[in-house]
This record gives sequence, C-alpha cells and structure tokens, in this order.
Amino acid sequence: MKRYRPHILVVIALAVVLSTGWHGALRNALTDVRFAWQSRAASGNVVVVAIDAPSIDQIGVWPWPRRLHAELLHRLEAAGAQDVAFDVDFSTPSDPVSDEAFVKALRDVGGSTILPSFRQSTANGGAVHLNRPLKPFGNQSWPALVNVTVESDGLVRRYPFGEKFGDALMPSMAVVLAGQDASRRPPFLIDFSIQAASIPRVSYVDVIRGDTATLDKLRDKKIIVGATALELGDRFSVPNGGIVSGPVLQALATESILQNRMLRWTSDVGMILGLGGIGLLMMYSWRRLAPGLRVTILIAAGAAVELIAAFVQARWPLVIDTSLFHIAIIAYLTAIALDEIDFRSLLGRIAESRFHRIAMSLGDGLVCTDADHRITVWNPGASAIFGYMPAEIIGRPFETLCAVAADGGARPSMSDAARQALLVPGGAVVVEFEGRRKNGETFPVEASFSGWQGTDGFQYGAILRDISVRKREAERVRYLAEHDALTGLANRNMLHAGLTGLITAAERRSSDVALLVLGLDGFQQINDMLGHSAGDLVLRAVAERLRTKVNGKAIIARLSGDEFAIALDGAEAGEPIAEFAGRIARAFEAPLATGTRQHRVRISIGVAIYPDGGHTADDLLGNGHLALSRAKATRRGSHVIFESAIRQELENRLTLESELALATDRGEFELFYQPQVRLVDGSLVGAEALIRWRHPVRGYVSPGEFMPVVNTSALSDRIANWVMETACRQARAWELSGNSVRVAINLSPSQLDSGDLAHSVAALLEATGLTPSLLELEVTEDILLHDEGRVLDMFKRIQKLGVRVLFDDFGTGYASLSYLKKFPLDGLKIDRSFVLDLLTDSDDAAIVGSTIGLSKQLGLTVVAEGIENRATADFLVNMGCEEGQGYFFGRPMPAEAFDRQFLATEQVAISAA
Repeated sequence: MKRYRPHILVVIALAVVLSTGWHGALRNALTDVRFAWQSRAASGNVVVVAIDAPSIDQIGVWPWPRRLHAELLHRLEAAGAQDVAFDVDFSTPSDPVSDEAFVKALRDVGGSTILPSFRQSTANGGAVHLNRPLKPFGNQSWPALVNVTVESDGLVRRYPFGEKFGDALMPSMAVVLAGQDASRRPPFLIDFSIQAASIPRVSYVDVIRGDTATLDKLRDKKIIVGATALELGDRFSVPNGGIVSGPVLQALATESILQNRMLRWTSDVGMILGLGGIGLLMMYSWRRLAPGLRVTILIAAGAAVELIAAFVQARWPLVIDTSLFHIAIIAYLTAIALDEIDFRSLLGRIAESRFHRIAMSLGDGLVCTDADHRITVWNPGASAIFGYMPAEIIGRPFETLCAVAADGGARPSMSDAARQALLVPGGAVVVEFEGRRKNGETFPVEASFSGWQGTDGFQYGAILRDISVRKREAERVRYLAEHDALTGLANRNMLHAGLTGLITAAERRSSDVALLVLGLDGFQQINDMLGHSAGDLVLRAVAERLRTKVNGKAIIARLSGDEFAIALDGAEAGEPIAEFAGRIARAFEAPLATGTRQHRVRISIGVAIYPDGGHTADDLLGNGHLALSRAKATRRGSHVIFESAIRQELENRLTLESELALATDRGEFELFYQPQVRLVDGSLVGAEALIRWRHPVRGYVSPGEFMPVVNTSALSDRIANWVMETACRQARAWELSGNSVRVAINLSPSQLDSGDLAHSVAALLEATGLTPSLLELEVTEDILLHDEGRVLDMFKRIQKLGVRVLFDDFGTGYASLSYLKKFPLDGLKIDRSFVLDLLTDSDDAAIVGSTIGLSKQLGLTVVAEGIENRATADFLVNMGCEEGQGYFFGRPMPAEAFDRQFLATEQVAISAA
C-alpha cells in the first residue's frame, strides 16, 4: 500500500480540484498567458467610428439628436462603407423630427444598417426583457444582440453567436456584421491575441465634417459606431489587464470571426490521455529513478505540454486545457517532497526547540528530572521562586526543593508525595506542598507533575507556582465572605451557617437555641446629623461592647446597617434567655465612646428560640425580626420574645392591606366632615375631611385600625390623592351653593415623596375651580422631617397659591417650636391630648396658654382639637383661642348630613343643642 500512496495523493488532489472547480481559474490563466505570448494585428476590415471626447466637445452633451446619426449614415454611404452597425440605444423615442430623419436615412442606405438590441432583467430580477429599436427603425434595419457575459472573475472571454427569444433566434452583432450563420451554437472564445490597438478608429465628428482623409479609410469597410469616451458607454475588463469599450469589444469579436479565430476547447480525451501518461510514468520511475531526476522529468513534461498548447492555440483556433495536467505535476512534486523529508526527525527538532524557548520564557517555574529524580532542566521562573541559579541546582535531587517535616519524619514529607506523583508514567498530578527557598524560607507551592519517555530514558517534569499570594487572597476572600468588613463580626452568611449547626446539635441533645436580633434606636439621626463616618464609629463601638458582654461560644453578627444578631446554644448561655437579653439591653444604658464624643444608643431586641420560634435558621431570623419590630413599636430599649401571636398580627396586617387594595378599586372609602367653628360666636368656619371605610362585611372600620397600615403601604399616595380631590370637589360644590366652607385635609408623607405636591395642588384647584383660600393643608412633624430644603420650598409655593398650611398635632413632637420659625405656616392645631384635661391639669393649661400666646406673637391662627364641652370651649376663648373642633360642636359625618345640620339657611351658629 505504501508504494501507491503518492499516486493516491495525486488522485485525491485531482478529485478535490474537479469537485470544487478550482482548475477553471488555472485554465483561464494559462489561456490568457498564451494570448500574451503571441499577438496578431487586426485585419483592418472593421473600423470603429468612435463617439469620443473630441466629438462630444464639438457636438455637445450626449445624447445627440438622431438627425446626426442620419447624417452619419449618409456620409458613410457616400464613402462606400459596406455595413454599418450602431452600438447605440434606439429603444426610446426622442425628437420626432430627428427620429423621422433617421428613419429616412435608414431607408436611403438600403437596409444595410445593423441596430442593437439589449437583453436585461426586470427591476426585481425577474423575467428577461429585450430592448429593441423602435419599430420605425427596426423596419429599416437588421436587429443584432450586443450583450456579452461577464465571468466570475470579472472578465469577458466568450462571445455568443446569438440568443433565442421565443421562437426566433436573434444573432449577435459581430455575427451579423461578419456575415456568419447564426444557427444555435455555443459561445466561442474571443481571440484576445488580436491587438485591440490595431483596430482602425476614426472620430465621429471627422466623419460628420466630411474629412476626406477620414472618409477614404472607410471604403469597403465594416463599420461599428459606438461610444469610446470614458463618460459614455460600457467598459469591459478583458484578459491580461485590458479594459476596452463596448464597440471595441464588438470589433474584436468580429475580427475573431473574420480571421477564423473563433477559439474553442479541445475534447477531454487528450487531457485524460495526458494524465494517464504522467501517472504511468511516475508509477514506473518512482523507485527506479532518483528524486531529482523525477523532478526534472515532471518539470520538463509540464513545460513541453504548455509549449505544445501555445503552438496549437497560435496555429489553429483551438485551446488545449492543460490545467489538470499541471495540477497533477504539482501534486507529484509535493509527494516527492513529502517522501524525501524526514518529518519525524524534523518535527522532533522543532518540538525540542519550541520546548526550550517556552521553558525559558515561562513565568512559572519549570523543572525537569531524569529517572532518578535529579534535576536536568531549570528555567528562570524556577530561579525566581526558589532563589537557586541553574548551576547551583542542576544535578541535585528534587527533594532539595521540599521542606522537611517538622517532626523529623514521623509523617511523610511533601517530597514523598511529589515522588509518588512523578512515578505516574505519562500522567499529570497536581499537588500542593511546602517548598523551601535557598534562604531556608518555606512557602506553599502548587506543582503539576507529568512524565514521558525521552531519548535518554523516562523523564519527569513539574510546573511549579508560588501560591503564597493566592493563599493569602483566598483567606482574605473567605474572611470577607464570612465577616462584616466594618466591624469584623460574622456576617449574615456565617450567622446562617452557624445557626444551622447549632440547631442540628440542639436537635440531637433536645435543647434549645436562641437568636437575638438587635436594632439600634435612633441610629439614623446620628448618621443624618454627624455623617456616615461618625455612624461607622458607633457601629464599631456597638460591636466591641457586644464582644465584651457575650461569651466566646456565641456567634455575634452584623446583619445590616443598624442590626446585629447573637446566636447561642441555650444550654451554654449560663442564664435564662430572657435575662440574657435584658442584660444585653442594659449594657447599652451606658454611653458609647467614639473618640471625643459620647453617644447614648439604646437597643431593642427581638428573640426567637428554637424550637418554638422556628425550626430552621431562616425561620429564626424571620421570627426574630418580627419580635424586634414589636419591641421597637412597644418601647424603645426593650426586648420581646417571639410568640405565634406576633406572626398572626403580621398576617392580619397583610390581609388588611389586601382588603384595602380591593376597597380602593371598589370605591368603599368615604369622606366624613367634622365642623370647625369660631369659638367666640360658634359660627361655622370650616370642616376637617376625615376618611372612613365602609367594609362590605364589617361595616365601618375605625380609621385607627386601617390608617396606620395605609400610611406605611404602597396605597398611601393613591388614597391620599383621592382624599384631596374628593374634599376639593365637595368644597367647590358648597361654594357654588353659596356656602364658603374651608376644608382641612391631612397630608400624607407619601404625597411629598411621589412628586411635586405644589404642582398637584395647583392642578387640582384649576380642575375643580375651588377658591384657594377654602383649602387648608394640615402637616405633621413626620412630614416636616423629610428633606427640609425641598419641603420648605414646596410649602412656600403652596402658600403663594393662596392655600393655608397648618401645623397639626402641635406639641406632640420633639422640635415643634423650631418648625414655627422655619416653615411658612398659617396656623397650628393644639393636639387633643392637651385639651381633654385642660380644666383639671394645670400643666396642660400652661402649655396651651403659652402656645396661644406664642401663636399670636407670630401671627398664626390657633385651632384647638378635642373640645367636648361648653366649659372647655369658654376656657379656650378666655385664653384667646380663635377656632376649635370636637364632639361638642359635632362628630364627623357624611357630606349630606353636614349639609342638613350646618349649612341650612336658618342655621346661624353651632351650639350644644
């Protein structure tokens, strides 16, 4: 089989070339080269009348009037030209007079003119359409096709005899001009050895002028009229780098016919015989002749065949396809080269050289050893890691690089592990061991060991990496994955894992596990007032205090911004969990020192105990947070142990939120109005709009039950906007009926967060037509705690609209007096908690009196809430209070009831009756 391999290679190469058609490019190239080897002149019987640049300069811009072509025909007829072919489009009409002159000229010359037809596809690439000369022209001329085919390499080589359209065969222009039969035949190869420059040419304008010398050149000649100017006509690329115009290409085709140079390919029989001959010759000589002689024979055979083909093409109109013959020769030459070169040895040398270059350029250490594990190769990377130069280490055992076990060999050293890895033939084993540098320093090393059979016996190799940095980074990453970067405490992930372990151990021992979730009270104020840097110092101080108060077996973690957690085994707490939680809470009664500052930070604690408070780490965390929320809501600085009732409350809240969403969609909310009166005479001055919920099953639901949920849910903004719009429309309805009743509306914090409140109020006033002074907005301290600058600007814009702004629940907050100075207010409402016991509590009386006096100094209206009897109302009048509201004057009621009770025409003042 080996003796036939070269010939099989050649057959495969020929099969691939034939299947892909690659030999076509070689065939065309060889044919074109033969054109260049031989050249012949044109016969002179074909003359091109060129529409050239001088003609355009003198006659004018193209297209020309066809009367010029008529005149040209007369000139050519007078000069004795034989046949005239136009390579000019006559398929569309132009000036009727010129067209008629051209028809007359065609008739006068006796029908010896050839006019072109053009084959072209429709615009969408569909059916082929034939552009013919106009019928009057066609009746007086011979039709001829001028299309040529451009091959895949962009060159024109072949010329058709004609093409069939329908039942008629239309001949090509060169065929008609040469007087040949246009029977159905395949296209022929134009003989491009005919020099295009040797074809006679005259200028169109010279013929029109009747230049005698020019006309003498045209006698008994075949004429082709067409554009040769660069800006006109088609340009075609032809073999050997030539570019010719359409008329010249038609002239070359005509010359090929007239000179009997219509080239055609020889049959494939000669090619098959040639391939067979070269194959037999190589099979005979492959082992009998030296490679150099075989190469000489192949080159000589290729040259001889090509010379014969060139001679035949020059002598006869035949083209011999020698492409496959040359490809076979190239394939045989390649086979000889492959047969003679010792590729195995060459590849071995290349591989060895490449290995050496790679080994010396590796950043990692590369060490090779012989069968006795003595070092034979040592690259610069290994020197950088261990500190040994090649001369110091080559020849020494590999164990030199391994640290000796600290106990003197009681346990196997890493060098033994490395030796075991080296003994795996052809394998690769990655191990880590302690390495030793030249200076005695030990460090972690990662080694990838492998072995192979070399020329000098079995050898081993190791890629060595110093992984000290990687180890440190891994430790750092692991630390950060398990600890809080700010405080150094465990993070949520580590707490979860530790809590899971404690639960698993407690389940085996039937003991309990406690999780304390700690929340800092007032921490946000520290961040807002002193900045996040001060807040970070406080968090570190909290972490440090927890470390001093909790034994080492408990897990202390930071969960989020101001939340911490402690997880411990109840059996190891040393005290009941409730006492432990209380002790932790009391530990923060003392101030925290951070630099020069002292911070009083209280903590609330939520406790969840396994198994009653949850069976998994997630259960304990969730229930611990629920208990923390209860502790914060109950009393700051307290602790609450989770009970199932707490979760039930949450579920009730979620159910209530769902019902509130449905209530919003179903329109179950109503507005009640509570009268506000002038205390001096009891006259009605306004009404406070209060929301009520008519539940389809439970009836009216107390606002105290559902409004806290509304204010902390996503429904807050939607419901607050509904309240404002409904109240404004009711106030406008009262205004239109002649009752100017001022309506007070409680603002929700969500209305300041969701957009531009001032713009919304202005739009609502415009939409309803309500007089701005009849709208009063009541704000509470939690609203003013928002972005102070933005809120201040917003309320100033609201006041400019004419809307009143009152401070609601005055006296119940921490900084009520400061708001009177900062914010644009029209009045304030004294909270009902100061009014209810006004007659019996001297402190309440003092606070109310001071508030009224201060308000008068500031020019603010005072409205007292919670007036439930005449005595309280009279007492407030004596204090100077202007307005009030309460059950004494009227309970909140629907708008219809409010109309009947307070807006009847006979109603003058509100009294206890």
